[in-house]
Amino acid sequence: MHHQWLLLAACFWVIFMFMVASKFITLTFKDPDGYGAKQEPLILTAVTKVEEVHVPEEKHWPEEFQPTGKAFSGSLIRQPLVHMERLELLRNVCRDTALRDLSHTAVSKFVLDRIFVCDKHKILFCQTPKVGNTQWKKVLIVLNGAFSSIEEIPENIVHDHEKNGLPRLSSFSDSEIKKRLNLYFKFFIVRDPFERLISAFKDKFVHNPRFEPWYRHEIAPGIIRKYRKNRTETKGLQFEDFVRYLGDPNHRWLDVQFGDHIIHWVTYVELCAPCEITYSVIGHHETLEDDAPYILKAAGIDHLVSYPTIPPGITVYNRTKVERYFSGISKRDIRRLYARFEGDFKLFGYREPDFLLN
Repeated sequence: MHHQWLLLAACFWVIFMFMVASKFITLTFKDPDGYGAKQEPLILTAVTKVEEVHVPEEKHWPEEFQPTGKAFSGSLIRQPLVHMERLELLRNVCRDTALRDLSHTAVSKFVLDRIFVCDKHKILFCQTPKVGNTQWKKVLIVLNGAFSSIEEIPENIVHDHEKNGLPRLSSFSDSEIKKRLNLYFKFFIVRDPFERLISAFKDKFVHNPRFEPWYRHEIAPGIIRKYRKNRTETKGLQFEDFVRYLGDPNHRWLDVQFGDHIIHWVTYVELCAPCEITYSVIGHHETLEDDAPYILKAAGIDHLVSYPTIPPGITVYNRTKVERYFSGISKRDIRRLYARFEGDFKLFGYREPDFLLN
């Protein structure tokens, strides 16, 4: 009988120790972070130590405004803040129904003629005359292999589109155009809209350094006949005449007569259709010293070509010059001009001129 009690006590001891051990194992292997939540099976994996990586905050864009090109990977936009802000501003203004007539245009042959193609490096460049486009053409000419360096390119070749090796997007089939617009890195450059008009006026009607006589002998007389108030005035085209022509809501009937020469003064919207085409980068002439290297890097070509040296001060906005040119223009004519170019001012973040507010 004594042995039976000893055996029974030993069995109880074994059972008690087993229960304690079981409870210890359960407490040890329960996931502490999952306390109070449904427990998942514990999976043990080998973990290697990794260096902490800072991932920039993801910025969500509507699908139709997702920038494309080599500068972007996945859904992350790898741009400096200023370029992200420019694209976001563009997106917001494009959606402003009050400005729709000033910000939207059809992607017509006129627009496609402005876009130059570099298939080798998958780049599209929309030409906006009077904003340093000659230098960007030189960059693309070198990339396309027509010349080995920018210094070798004769000036008369740059704008000769039969010899410079720069195909226009309009020269491709509809399917090829669509493919390039969807896949290629796309960019263009802007500057203050009114300063650009002054530059166009001086270059084509005052200095005319490339000897393009049709501007003075055909276009200027057409503008003078319709818009000069004092018909006895015998001077050549004045800036006041030019402003009246550009600000006239019925300017298009003269535009048709002038043909593609109007590219030097029509709006950026009419040239590049920025609300219809999803551009990767929008450079600004005023910050070209920073924007040019960024564009080359974003397009993945900074190791192949450099943007030509920019003379000091040439890209700085000249407020004094702009005010001087507009000082003799009536407020009515300036307001009509601004009404036409308001889309350009708003889309690209340029301030309405102070002399228009006074």
